Amino acid sequence: MGLMNGSNNDEYVRLLGAWPSPFVLRTRIALNLKRVPYEYLEEEDTLNSESVLNYNPVHKQIPILIHGNKPIRESLNIVMYVDETWLSGPPILPSDPFDRAVARFWDVYIDEHCFTSINGVAVAKDEEERKAAIGKLEQCMALLEETFQECSKGRGFFGGDNIGFIDIGFGSMLGPLKVLEQLTGVKFIHSENTPGLFRWADRFYAHEAVKPVMPDIEKLVEFARLKFNTSIFK
Repeated sequence: MGLMNGSNNDEYVRLLGAWPSPFVLRTRIALNLKRVPYEYLEEEDTLNSESVLNYNPVHKQIPILIHGNKPIRESLNIVMYVDETWLSGPPILPSDPFDRAVARFWDVYIDEHCFTSINGVAVAKDEEERKAAIGKLEQCMALLEETFQECSKGRGFFGGDNIGFIDIGFGSMLGPLKVLEQLTGVKFIHSENTPGLFRWADRFYAHEAVKPVMPDIEKLVEFARLKFNTSIFK
């Protein structure tokens, strides 16, 4: 997206991020869904970025959404803020309190188990560690396949007819998953083992709020090769 025009500084929206980050991707998808104009600021060295240290001195992490002069931190928190602040575009979280609680539960699960397992494969010190991390990640995919069947109720997305909170939370991990598939030769989302997720992933990638901001997989693969110990990869 381009720069936001206008003189009302209270409504000026900026996003501090880095292109490989799945957590930054969540924020960009949410803003696109809500059709919010914003300025995207790429932070190449987040640990030494004056802006990141200024707006997030506690965790020193991205993404950071700045609405006017107010910083909002942590990706899931930002997505909820975007949903509650802008009424344009479809709702991201369900209106029913129980369904909202379910959606929040699964996004926390995705971060605590799926993303942790993705990282576990990438940083594994030997073949035994790698296989254990792959096994945990496969269990995550099996459970999310069941969750998709329950939450989608036969429709296209976890959120129903449109992208919702779980879609954004899990969809942001598709890039890292595809990187692992290329580097390990293991298919984590497959038409036979996870048919619902397999079809969902194609719909997610093609969505107008996702397609313009989804990182290129080959670029992500090269980034992973530089960042992680790839001696364990095929």
